[in-house]
Amino acid sequence: MISMTLLGLFGLLALFVLLALRMPVALSMLGVGFVGTVIANANKFIGVGMAEDQAWARGLKIAYSNLAGETFEAASNYNLLVIPMFVLMGNLAGVSGMSNDLFAAAYRWMGHLRGGLASATIAACAGFAALSGSSLASAVTMGRVALPEMKRYKYADSLATGSVAAGGTLGFLIPPSGGMIIYAVLTEQSIGRLFMAGVFPGIILTLLFIGAIHLVVTRRPDAGPRGQKFGRSERLASLWRAMPILGVVLVTIGGMYTGFFTPVEASSVGAFFTFLVAAWRKSLDWRATKAVVLETMNATATVFMIIIGAFVFIPFMSLTELPAQMVTILTSLPIGDLGILLVIVVIYMFLGMFLEAMAMLVLTIPVVIPIAIALDWNLIWFGIIVVIVLEMGMISPPVGINVFIVKSIAPDVPMAEIFRGIWPFWFAMVAMIGLLILFPQIVLFLPEKVVGG
Repeated sequence: MISMTLLGLFGLLALFVLLALRMPVALSMLGVGFVGTVIANANKFIGVGMAEDQAWARGLKIAYSNLAGETFEAASNYNLLVIPMFVLMGNLAGVSGMSNDLFAAAYRWMGHLRGGLASATIAACAGFAALSGSSLASAVTMGRVALPEMKRYKYADSLATGSVAAGGTLGFLIPPSGGMIIYAVLTEQSIGRLFMAGVFPGIILTLLFIGAIHLVVTRRPDAGPRGQKFGRSERLASLWRAMPILGVVLVTIGGMYTGFFTPVEASSVGAFFTFLVAAWRKSLDWRATKAVVLETMNATATVFMIIIGAFVFIPFMSLTELPAQMVTILTSLPIGDLGILLVIVVIYMFLGMFLEAMAMLVLTIPVVIPIAIALDWNLIWFGIIVVIVLEMGMISPPVGINVFIVKSIAPDVPMAEIFRGIWPFWFAMVAMIGLLILFPQIVLFLPEKVVGG
């Protein structure tokens, strides 16, 4: 016999060990959840007097049943259709050159300002995030376009790479965010309302990033020299070329806000319109089409595997009653709701130094959501805070994934220089969390106005 709490702790430890050994997140959760379910159920049956061999056989049968049932439930969840559709939309946007148009428009309107190219990169990342929903895709796509331009104008390496790494994280917050979709599925919240909740925080965080760039170039004018100034006609022409991507974003987000589309319908409409733009621009030859399809299938399969792994791991954690005990411990601390929230945020910040964002999300949800429910927090508001803290992890040393992505694009820039450049943006995210704690309506205003869920 083994204590259920001890079993839960061993399960978490085993999971961290597997992740440290570079085992894929989905398979780590699947393996620990399956084995843990066998042990937990066998332990329970032995405790009521069943013979050991029968108890282990019964535990194995329950674990297999749980694996099959949860896999089918995840794979047949209609709402998860948004994942392949939005991934497809982002891939089509990249192939069709819409991302280049976004940066060109931002560059022509902002590039002549001090630090303007870095600000244009942030603005373009925000726009591309509204199509792709992917932090990595935003960082890779905009890095390839923006970094050569900033190098040409002799921007400081720290500011240039830091703006790309930080701008890429907006893909995790601005809808259609893949992280929000997984959070919504695991917490049984409305995907549409979560998407709406991310709009204002995404816009404000974009402005805070641009403000951080302004502070950097005010202190160090040579870090972000002025770029070329374009005439009014060139600015308007660049805006006209960027209209397709802006139109797709307005249709999808506007359709969800008015209730004209459900999130699934909005994702399908967005993918269809993006396909029309790519076809109109003659961007879809056989090689490009094959690449788009394969990348979409690969990304979709990865996300679905993570969800299936989480669906197997979370019931195991519930069996151990570890989340319930964590709720009891934290809610008994004499630090109030705000103190508990700050403790959770600090723990997320610490974990973000070592874990990838998606892994951290699925690992922590079984523990933190019962705490949020016990304290009667709004789960949509709490979800946006969690997403922003996960964004911080994407650029936090030593494992910030976006920093490594930028390093692959700019191999001549030392890692220390890139990490030096992310700190102004990291503190901007801290300021964003403070704003959301002080003014929850930043998150809740749009979801409360949404017609359709």
